[in-house]
Amino acid sequence: MTIFLRLSFTFAFIVLIVTSSSLSSAPAAQALDVSKATIVDLTHPIDANTIYWPTETKTFQLDEVHKGVTERGFFYASYRFCSPEHGGTHVDAPFHFAERGQTTAAIPIDRLSGPAVVIDVSTKAAEDTDYTLSAQDVSDWEHAHGKIPDGAIVLLRTGWSNRWPNKRAYLGDDTPGDASNLHFPSYGPEAARLLVDRGVAVLGVDTASIDNGPSKDFLVHRIAGAANVVGLENVTNLDQLPATGAWGVVLPMKIAKGSGAPARAIAFVP
Repeated sequence: MTIFLRLSFTFAFIVLIVTSSSLSSAPAAQALDVSKATIVDLTHPIDANTIYWPTETKTFQLDEVHKGVTERGFFYASYRFCSPEHGGTHVDAPFHFAERGQTTAAIPIDRLSGPAVVIDVSTKAAEDTDYTLSAQDVSDWEHAHGKIPDGAIVLLRTGWSNRWPNKRAYLGDDTPGDASNLHFPSYGPEAARLLVDRGVAVLGVDTASIDNGPSKDFLVHRIAGAANVVGLENVTNLDQLPATGAWGVVLPMKIAKGSGAPARAIAFVP
């Protein structure tokens, strides 16, 4: 009974998010019956294999506090964990690259739920490891599917999640402490500016960064941060989403004054 109540509460909470957000923005979302939708998990689990930026000196740590039968005869388990903000499937708060940008806890909750837009560049990325989404790619997508709506959660599919958790294949290099020779695709600055102009809420990608691997000036991060657009990195299962019609929900840990946080990202697919 307890499990049933918890599941019911969780489902009701998610329905509330989708319903309240759809009232304020996307017509497509209003037609989405979440009770009949398939829920796709866009999140990699956090464990010893989780990929972090190469310059991180500490990664995920899980310490057992207690696991076993207590003196009173019932089972009890509890752990203590430690992790950098930026690793695995996680959110980059605007503050990450913008001094006056919103911190993790300050991101409005309605910016973390919206119509999911999937732009697939996996074929181009397979031919060019360092491929960046162009403004023309965005225009071509809009020609085929319509204008990207205000408040959208844009998800760039490169196919890189298939390489997880092979660090060398995923990042292009696995030299400890060295981020100077990374190779993976992502957004380009002009595409980012166009998407920001469209009023998108989130820029997500199935690689380690919303800037591509060779980037040294992180222009996409800076463009997004200055506009209080959230970054979402290391997502997965984008091959299970349509180009349009799904609804995305991104819920990071609400870290006060944080520059980012691990997140659970999901999508409702009609």
